[in-house]
Amino acid sequence: MELKELAVNALTQNKKAALLIGGAGVAVLGLGLGYKYLRKPEKVVRVGVVSQLLIHPLKSGKAVPVALAECQEAGLKFGELQDRHWLVVTEDGHMVTGRQEPSLVLISLTCEGGYVCLNGPNMEELRFPVKQPDNLAIDCRVFGADIQGRDCGDEVSRWLTRYLAGEKTFRLVHFEPEMRARRPTKDEPQFPQYEVAYSDMGPVMLLSESSVKNLSSKLEKEVTVERFRPSIVVSDCEAFDEDSWEDVQIGSVRLQRVMSCGRCIFTTVDPETGIINRKEPLETLKSYRMCKPSETHIYKSSPLFGQLHKVKKTGIMQVGDVVYKISR
Repeated sequence: MELKELAVNALTQNKKAALLIGGAGVAVLGLGLGYKYLRKPEKVVRVGVVSQLLIHPLKSGKAVPVALAECQEAGLKFGELQDRHWLVVTEDGHMVTGRQEPSLVLISLTCEGGYVCLNGPNMEELRFPVKQPDNLAIDCRVFGADIQGRDCGDEVSRWLTRYLAGEKTFRLVHFEPEMRARRPTKDEPQFPQYEVAYSDMGPVMLLSESSVKNLSSKLEKEVTVERFRPSIVVSDCEAFDEDSWEDVQIGSVRLQRVMSCGRCIFTTVDPETGIINRKEPLETLKSYRMCKPSETHIYKSSPLFGQLHKVKKTGIMQVGDVVYKISR
């Protein structure tokens, strides 16, 4: 009798388990179907066209316009050129930008056949290998955060030091894929998290031509998009339309807006001359492009111009691609 009772009990328990599992399965299926039908479909709206793609390989250096780019999580890439992956530093590893050395904006860094080509006014072109594995990887400080860079060598250091004509010694470092990237919004939990190399805050900065024209109309001397160092320039939209594009589709790339781009003294460096005036267009931007009072803790006294995005889906984009705003 005991064996029979055990068998009956086991059968009863198995039936209960099967019913529970079956019920759970139906519940999950119901939730899935409910989510599918209750979830609002995406609304896709054409908002503009890509007119320029700009890669800034050297932080604060000249832009390299490209017709097509791979958009990676750390920003735009074309061949061996990657956005903000080379950085000028002092001997103790602190970053140097156009804020301290305005003439950096006149340096051109390009890549050709596995070599980096450095050019600057009144300087002979310098070529050196992109990959220099025997060189030291040194610790650098970028906006108070630690990040590594592969030293590009003494010859490059002498070239930069001579060009910048200062009392300091300058060096060039290169961020490599296996190095630990920065998380620029780690202290701002309200923002999506992502990683960059030597960029200020975001891997992709988007700006419209109309916004630049709007600003120029308020200045004595017009400014160009190059002054604001965007990754993606958009045409065929109204001024500051880009402020409202939370999710964007361009080609096979999906971008998510993180925050507005707060502007600093660097905007007063003329990209054509390398001369800093420390006033315009920053003062004019401050007259009409300040943040809401509730966002002062984020942007402080910086006017807002352009939008910073993280990369939700990597892929290829090109000049002429339609820009779509995605909403629900």
